[in-house]
Amino acid sequence: MQSPDTTPIHPPRQPDVSDAELLDAYSRAVTRAVEVVGPSVVKIDVSRERGGRGRRARQAPEGSGSGFVLTPDGSVVTNSHVVEQAASIEIALPDARRVRADLVGDDPDTDLALLRVADPDLVPVRLGRSAELRPGQLVIAIGSPYGFQHTVTTGVVSAVGRSLRARTGRLMDNVIQTDAALNPGNSGGPLVTYRGEVVGINTAIILGSHGLSFAVPIDTATLVVPALIREGRVRRRYIGLGAQDVPLLRRVVRFHQLPSDTAVFLASVEPSGPAQRAGVREGDLIVAFDGWPVTATADLHRLLTEDRIGRPQAIRVVRGAEKLDLEVVPAESSPSQR
Repeated sequence: MQSPDTTPIHPPRQPDVSDAELLDAYSRAVTRAVEVVGPSVVKIDVSRERGGRGRRARQAPEGSGSGFVLTPDGSVVTNSHVVEQAASIEIALPDARRVRADLVGDDPDTDLALLRVADPDLVPVRLGRSAELRPGQLVIAIGSPYGFQHTVTTGVVSAVGRSLRARTGRLMDNVIQTDAALNPGNSGGPLVTYRGEVVGINTAIILGSHGLSFAVPIDTATLVVPALIREGRVRRRYIGLGAQDVPLLRRVVRFHQLPSDTAVFLASVEPSGPAQRAGVREGDLIVAFDGWPVTATADLHRLLTEDRIGRPQAIRVVRGAEKLDLEVVPAESSPSQR
């Protein structure tokens, strides 16, 4: 009787991948993304009136930024602060032509603005989903800092779900934090994935910090832009919350029989606001609104439609071991509440 063969079996050795090959693959991914998005990125020059009124007023070049073509019929997205108080706006297209742009509307609370240009040869971007971003994911910022068109910087998503205070004082929820370097003039340019899909609009850097930049999520922009097209502004619903998206522990999902493993965490509740009057507390998790599941702040923004202003709405929160059904009455925000 033969003894069994006890020779250890080793898996075939995988060939080593050199650092040069990895860098080459990284470079190809970035290059492809820039080739896809580059034809849609524009430079924005703004002039503002100076020196009095009427005939005495003169327009002086006073700022620039970046933007990108959203639709083939001439919609261009940028930052609100780029076009703030603009007397005239001019856009430099990727082929070096310069065209006049009109301001359709802007929303300082999310630092977004929509422009319109009349040109038959515009290339729109491809949109991704910012809700699918994860820390560590490669992102690419494209813009025109200091007037140099199509300047490219790369980095990774440092964090998602950040809160950043807009120039109006209102907290912007679910902001993307990256370490892709931004410079003056990058504002309004696209933040894209290696597939060339726009997932954010570059909006701010923290002065004095290194590698700390922020972008408005594209999911927010897709909610704001239709309102700007309709009315030139966003009629904002207000319930008085500071929120961010969070993952849920599996045991929490099972215990409360929730439909998703993410929810909206309430980092703050405004004193005497609609949410506090409804009994909502800081630290609660919003899991449903008006009977619809809430898995992210984008869900809450989408459900807070204009027709719900002044009408009681059911809001379901998880508080520790309790699942509570409360009733909140959304109000229309005034500038002091934004």
